[in-house]
Amino acid sequence: MAGGAIVNPGGGKEYPGKLTLFVFLTCVVAATGGLIFGYDIGISGGVTSMDSFLEKFFPEVYRKEKKDTSTNQYCKFDSQLLTTFTSSLYLAALIASFLASAVTTVFGRKWSMFGGGLVFLVGAALNGAARNIFMLILGRILLGIGVGFANQSVPVYLSEMAPAHLRGMLNIGFQLMITVGILAANLINYGTSKINGGWGWRISLALAAVPAGIITLGALFLPDTPNSLIERGHPQEAKEMLRRIRGTDDVHEEYNDLVAASEESKLVKHPWANVIRRKYRPQLTMAILIPIFQQLTGINVIMFYAPVLFKTIGFGDNASLMSAVITGLVNVFSTLVSVFTVDKLGRRKLFLQGGFQMILCQIIVGTLIVIKLGTSGEGHFSKTYAAFMVFFICVYVAGFAWSWGPLGWLVPSEIFPLEIRSAGQSINVSVNMLFTFVIAQAFLAMLCHMKFGLFYFFAGWVVIMTTFVALFLPETKNVPIEEMILVWKAHWFWSKFISDDDIHVGNVEMSNGSKSKSVV
Repeated sequence: MAGGAIVNPGGGKEYPGKLTLFVFLTCVVAATGGLIFGYDIGISGGVTSMDSFLEKFFPEVYRKEKKDTSTNQYCKFDSQLLTTFTSSLYLAALIASFLASAVTTVFGRKWSMFGGGLVFLVGAALNGAARNIFMLILGRILLGIGVGFANQSVPVYLSEMAPAHLRGMLNIGFQLMITVGILAANLINYGTSKINGGWGWRISLALAAVPAGIITLGALFLPDTPNSLIERGHPQEAKEMLRRIRGTDDVHEEYNDLVAASEESKLVKHPWANVIRRKYRPQLTMAILIPIFQQLTGINVIMFYAPVLFKTIGFGDNASLMSAVITGLVNVFSTLVSVFTVDKLGRRKLFLQGGFQMILCQIIVGTLIVIKLGTSGEGHFSKTYAAFMVFFICVYVAGFAWSWGPLGWLVPSEIFPLEIRSAGQSINVSVNMLFTFVIAQAFLAMLCHMKFGLFYFFAGWVVIMTTFVALFLPETKNVPIEEMILVWKAHWFWSKFISDDDIHVGNVEMSNGSKSKSVV
């Protein structure tokens, strides 16, 4: 069956152990690294809509906005200067993710998180106290560096700490924290926008120090993962940590597999050169295409258009708050659906179901818009009409939140072998940040020129990515992270890139005449 290769639970290894309170708490603390990313996503859009902020840092944009009397709903927010301010962070995160790879490998995952939180803390202070555009942009760059470090280290940390049968649930905690950060930022923006004197934006930007402080202090108390301890030459500490996080003394088999993976990783002197080898083609393909596809789902166009629709329904000046709170709550609770189902239903089913749901909703919303606004962008939505659109927007957000939102981070973080794991995650983060930048920079201009067609454009991409998942992404649920190569070897397409000699999992080798795991 195309794309359906899985390690047979009856024949593959199932290590002893359970979800201990210790692992749960450490994963919750580590997942708070997602708060800084989510808070920034939510906060930047809010402050750029505050007149006092625009007047101080972007006076030309402010004057243009006040003079604009156009009724064209497609083009009224098109400003490259503002999108540059917002998206510059992602370029900094892209560059920082490569440095974070070296830090994560040499010093461990926790210190990469600590460094990211610390730099983000400094960036928040600079932005909150900004007197000129230089301080503002410098603060954004530091925020980007913090995001790059956190996004590189947190998903890997979560995947390594979690037991195989619960890896999806614990890893998605990262995406859940991103959604919580977005929701918190939107609520804070609404509150600070009401402050008299026009300095509310300073509070919004400075409060980024709160999530930064949480991950910075939290990282100090986090233990290292057994994988990282072995990788850095602390085998006895690794075995003790493995016993502690699995809640059992029977960790011999898993420990041996981790040691075997580490020994193999030491043979790789240049992981960046090694990652392009033929046997890693499946993982490299996923690390590049999954983050690209995640940004091409069209989540930005949906989130952008929501405030206009909520205002039409009758929320008036509270339109932005209502759209942020309602879509934010849908985002958070739908991500929770993924948390509790990803290790039962698997990654593929959520990807495919969510993709179908998003395609349907984008086509419906695009069609509803063209009926009322046509190509001119001039028109009016009745409350009932807009309510239908808001409903389908919420259904779309739900589909994204339990599929491409969390799984776009989970799958790339769990598929790389130890020898190229940090390099692979850096590629994943850097590609994600690059396309976040590209989409953020081009989105408003695309909406202005493509009009309602933009919804169909993204729906087309979701068709492509859903087809790709159906054909080329094998199921990875319940597979120990160091045995993932067996999944690729069993796949109808990727098996041609992996020879029998490439597979070494603990004391099991696949070669002619040797015994292997049961893989279907």
